[in-house]
This record gives sequence, C-alpha cells and structure tokens, in this order.
Amino acid sequence: MITYLLNSFGVDADIGGDEDKKPELYVECALYIDGAPFGLPMRTRLESSGPPFCWGELITLSTKYRDLTTSSQLAITVWDVSCGKDEGLVGGATIHLFNVKKQLKTGKHKLRLWQGKEADGSIHSTTPGKVPKDERGELERLEKLVNKYERGLIQRVDWLDRLAFKSMEKIKDLESSKNGSSHLYVLVDFCSFEHRVVLQESGPNLLIPASITSTNELVTVWDPEVGKINPSEHKQLKLARSLNRGIIDRDLKPSSTERKSIQRILKYPPTRTLSGDERQLLWKFRFSLMSEKKALTKFLRCVEWSDVQEAKQAIELMGRWEMIDVCDALELLSPVFESEEVRAHAVRVLERADDEELQCYLLQLVQAMRFERSDKSRLSQFLVQRSLSNIEFASFLRWYVAVELHDPAYAKRFYLTYEMLEENMIKLGMGAFDGGDGFKLWQSLVRQTELTAQLCSIMRDVRNVRGGTQKKIEKLRHLLSGLLSELTYFEEPIRSPLAPTVLITGIIPSDSSIFKSQLSPLRLAFRTSTGGCLKIIFKKGDDLRQDQLVVQMVSLMDRLLKLENLDLHLTPYRVLATGHDEGMLEFIPSKSLAQILSEHRSITSYLQKFHPDEEGPFGITATCLETFIKSCAGYSVITYILGIGDRHLDNLLLRDDGRLFHVDFGFILGRDPKPFPPPMKLCKEMVEAMGGAESQYYTRFKSYCCEAYNILRKSSNLILNLFHLMAGSNIPDIASDPEKGILKLQEKLRLDLDDEECIHFFQDLINESVSALFPQMVETIHRWAQYWR
Repeated sequence: MITYLLNSFGVDADIGGDEDKKPELYVECALYIDGAPFGLPMRTRLESSGPPFCWGELITLSTKYRDLTTSSQLAITVWDVSCGKDEGLVGGATIHLFNVKKQLKTGKHKLRLWQGKEADGSIHSTTPGKVPKDERGELERLEKLVNKYERGLIQRVDWLDRLAFKSMEKIKDLESSKNGSSHLYVLVDFCSFEHRVVLQESGPNLLIPASITSTNELVTVWDPEVGKINPSEHKQLKLARSLNRGIIDRDLKPSSTERKSIQRILKYPPTRTLSGDERQLLWKFRFSLMSEKKALTKFLRCVEWSDVQEAKQAIELMGRWEMIDVCDALELLSPVFESEEVRAHAVRVLERADDEELQCYLLQLVQAMRFERSDKSRLSQFLVQRSLSNIEFASFLRWYVAVELHDPAYAKRFYLTYEMLEENMIKLGMGAFDGGDGFKLWQSLVRQTELTAQLCSIMRDVRNVRGGTQKKIEKLRHLLSGLLSELTYFEEPIRSPLAPTVLITGIIPSDSSIFKSQLSPLRLAFRTSTGGCLKIIFKKGDDLRQDQLVVQMVSLMDRLLKLENLDLHLTPYRVLATGHDEGMLEFIPSKSLAQILSEHRSITSYLQKFHPDEEGPFGITATCLETFIKSCAGYSVITYILGIGDRHLDNLLLRDDGRLFHVDFGFILGRDPKPFPPPMKLCKEMVEAMGGAESQYYTRFKSYCCEAYNILRKSSNLILNLFHLMAGSNIPDIASDPEKGILKLQEKLRLDLDDEECIHFFQDLINESVSALFPQMVETIHRWAQYWR
C-alpha cells in the first residue's frame, strides 16, 4: 500500500474574505498514473485550529507500489467548507512520486499551492508543487538539507546539529519578516525506507538508447543473469576437480611461480575470501601441501562442500594433514565452516592445549557454540569435560553460559550445556579435584549466583536512599551490619566469581563503600579464608560484556608480549559479566588522571610523592619512570588496535608504582561519541611526564610502541579469529555490524606492510597525534586537541 503523512499547511495569506468565519479545511489526495486518475481519492478530517493548519494524519491509498510508473503523480487539493453549502476551493499542487533517477521520493516535501486551482494530475500538470528554481532562496536550500538529514543521508553530530538548527531558526524568522509572501504551502511527509526504492521496468535492454554509435555516453543494459553462476564455468570447475584426476594430483608439484602464489595465499588473513583461481590452485596441489600446517584452513575454504564425493576426500585428507596450531583450530570453529567433521577436528586440536591457554580463549569458545550444528556438540562436551578437572575453568564456563540464557535464539542450547556441566560435576562424587566431592563443588558455584542476587537487592535499597553518596554509604553499612548480617560472615566459604581459586568468607562493612556515580556501583571488601582482603566493584544497570571482552584481549596481548620478553607493565584487571546488565570488576587501588592533575597539577609531582629520587630523572626513581613509559606505550598500542573510543582523563587511571591503565570500554572498533578523535589516545600530560616530545624518554616510549605493535601483528590471525568467533554475540559494538568491525580491526594491524615499514608508519602515527597536543596551528590539530578537553 502507498502511505503518505499530511503534516501541516502553512498559510501566509488570508483565506476567505469574511473575518467572522473561521476556515474549516480538509485535503483531498488523488493518485494519477500516466495522466489518468487511478483508484479512489482519499480525504483528511476537517481542521479548523487556525494557521498553520496541522493534520498529522496518515493517508493510505488503495494502490500497490508495483502498479506505479515513472510518471505517477500525487494530486493534493485543499478545500474550505466554512463558506456555506458550496465548498470553497483553496488551491492545489501536484508532485511526481519518482525523481529523475527513478527513485521513489521519501521524507518531507514543501509544495506550493496554486490558489483557486484544483490539482491537475495530467502528464504536463498546470499545478506543479515544486517551487521554481529562480524563486528558491536560502530557506528552500536549508529545507532540502534538513530533509536529507532526517532521511539519514547526513551524518548526525549532536552538538553541531543543535547549533545548526538554532541558526536555521534565526534565518527562518528573518526570511518571514523580510518578505510577506502571498503564497500558500502544504508540507507532505512521504514514507521512508531502510534502502532506496528504485523503479525497475521489466524487459530486456529496455534502457538502451535508439542510437549508441554516434555518442560516447555510458549505456545501461539490463542483464537478468547478473550475479548468477555461469553454468559453463561451474562445469569446467567440476571437471577440473574430477576425482578421476586424484591419482595424477598426488604427484603434482607446483612450479616456482605457483609456489610463490601459494605462499602469498597462505599469508592471507582469515577474513580474506579466496577467488576462483586461488581455490583451484590450492585444490590442484592439495597433496603437496599436506606437510604445511598453515595450509589446512585455506584448503578447507576451497572445498565444494555441497559435492558429497569432494567433501569426503577433503575430510580424509584433513585427517592425514600436519597437525595445526590452536590459532588455526579457532578459525575452523568460525561460522565459515559448517561441516561437523571439520569442527570436530578443531576440537581434537584444542584437546592438546593446556588449561591456561584454553582459559584465554574460553569466552570465544562459548560463543562459538552458536555456530554448531547441534545443541549437544562436540565442542560443548569438550568444554564440560575439561572443566571437570579445573574448578577455575568450571566456574568461568558456568558464568559465560549462564549469561547467554537471556538470548532467546540460543537459550535452549546454552541451557543444555549448563545442565551437562551440572550433571557431570555432581557425578564426580567423593575424591574429586581440590579434595572435595562433586556435589559440594557444584554448590560452591551456585552460591556465587545467590551472592550476586543479594548484591543486586542491596543496590536497589541503596539507590532508593534520598541524599548524597555519604547517606548511601551509611545505608550500605547499616544493611550489612543489620538485616543482611549473614553477608558479613558466610556459613560456608564461597568461591570468588572473579577469582574462583580464592575462597571468600564474608564482607567487611567498614571497608565497603559506594562510588559517586549515577548507577551507584558498590565497592566491596571481602574477607578471604587465608586472612587477606579481596576488593571488588559490583555494578547493576550496566552491560559489562564489552568491557569483559576488551580486558580479556588486553590480558591476551600482555601474554603475547611477555612470550617475546617484552613486559610493558599492563594491568589486565579481572571483569566478569554475571548478567546482561550486571557484573563485577576487580578493584585496583589507583587514581584517575583528572583527580591527580587537580590535586598535584602534574603526573610528575604525583610520582615524586611515592618514588622520590633527587638524582633520578625529573626527581623520580628510574624504575618508576620506566614503568610509566612502558605502560603508556602498551596501552597506546592496544587502544589503537582495538579502536577504543571515548577516552578522557577520568577513565585513565594511574597506580602508585607508575603503571597507567585504561577503564570503561563503552566504545570499541573505531566508534567514538566525540567528534574528530585522534588516531592514538595519548594526552598531553602523559607526554609532559616523559619530558616532552624532544626528550630521550619520549624516544624510548616510541621505541616500545613500535616493538609492541610488531609483536602483536605477528599474532594478527589469532586476534582476528577471536573477534570472528564473537560475531554472533550480543556485544553492542560487534552485533551492530560484525563484518565491518573485524575489517576495521584488520585495517589497524596494517598486514600489507612489513616490520620495517610498520615502524615508520607507527612513528608517523605517534608524531601526528602528539603534534595535535602542542601548538595548535591547523584546524585538524585543533580538533584533536579538543578531544581531551
């Protein structure tokens, strides 16, 4: 159905001559196709509220889009019934439904009414609603831009939009006071669609001009077979892969040129799609590639899985292939590979990995269960079995699965895995790991959920307290000492959800507090069974799954750097989402840069307080300054690769020993709420603490950045595979457009450059960002400087 919204009727001239009579107007809409009326005209209700007359009414015409032609028009006539028995004609206007590009018009359109004329829907209409070009002023130009803005064709920048609309209102007032127009207008709002609607008229080569030999114009030809498989090419590919040639293929060896092509293909990132020729090349030399473990994932991508015989041969070869690394096994668990045999092979590879390595990827392995063919898959069984010998693994697996029970599409699958974990743990009986029986171990994990439920209840009570943060803190401590005193001393120790190897025995009320924030997060101090203290932050009303992912990647990257003997003193604090809008974080004693600068004026003064050394650089011990420089370098590289946005001095924290770290990752993969974000998140105060952009310590910082960047680039496939496994998750910045997010991540890794070129690239990137922090002489530099204000 065709739907139009009649929004308002602006009147700049008198309607009717009698002052006592109040105009009562209605609008009649009629559709004309090829100059002839089509269907019945539709009328609006009567409107007498006075100028401007606003109907705000939806008009539905009894015609389908498929019946329209390029010359379809909408005729709009305004009538006044206040004149007595005879209806008084106010005016009419006609508008084409398609523009010159044959695109259906959408959004708001301001039409000029021809006074005293009924709308004429003939091919050459005498009542065109479009304002003539020579009469269009600044107001018409702005209205056209607003129409584009409302249809999403102009990017929205909130602060800039508010200023623009304010200026436009002033121009509108000025224009209306300047010229008292006698014209009448009607504003019509057409339906908008997610994509542009274009008229496609059937018939072969309908758009070819009569004569194309005398001009050099581009000719548009309609080809109904565009995008379809070429049957002759498909047949040739099938013949080339015929199983009868299997005996010959075993002895085939690639030439030097073919070998170079194969090596180039093997270096492709996992996101790259292979062309037909590349797939054919890998299939042709599949037997000679079996000794190269890196080639398996690429070979499996070139298999025609719909061909039963070809798939059977591929699976047979896979079983005899050189054993692949865990990184490549993760790629085989991505949504690209649907074969159960291939995914089972990936699980067999994962079985060889130790618990520590598997725990680095556990979050992604749980998400990979979405891409399995069955609810009780080989992957879910493997994860459950591995957790039966490691309580930390079991605890995190339980939480990762429990959080996904909120997803209606996969709730059943995750519930079955949860049940499987529960049954298998209880079956362990006496003599299970950690010296306990399976039932008690499972109960210790269930009590974690009970604890989080009680913490949610406390947060509700605390938020309802009227007054400042201090009153809420008093309420928290009163609850813990009174009604909820059982939380100060647990009947039985509970495994900490953040660190399951640590047993907590109760909350210390006097050491617990509340952060000054809209969500009032709790800062709780737990007593441990060994007599220590474990501090955590508990949040309700905030989705921590994205923070959990980023901190996991920071922890993984820290591990990759340390394997190459580069310790950048990162702070991968623990984060655990215990629900879709709740979770807990490890509390790290630290201060934000905003607080430090307000109290000490500079980072250097703050570090001098804790690590003074008169002979050291800037009056600080060399060890502390080195720690600061390294941590700045580590987080500068990681935040650049992951595209972390919304950085400000409140979410950059500094520890007493000089370690800087980032928190609050609400924007990743290039998203940023602030306009003109600099390429690297490096603030002026950090550079000044290193002695400025000309100092030797700043040079050392750049050296650490380039070294870390090249180390992490070596593991680009692992990083990309882990994000690919998150493609089906409900994490906001990934779920919106998984493919785009992964490509942005790949772009940041600059896989097209070698190590030496990357050093130059990254140094230029740092220099470009830092130049934005000091004398602002060009517009772009000034914009980046504003980012930190």
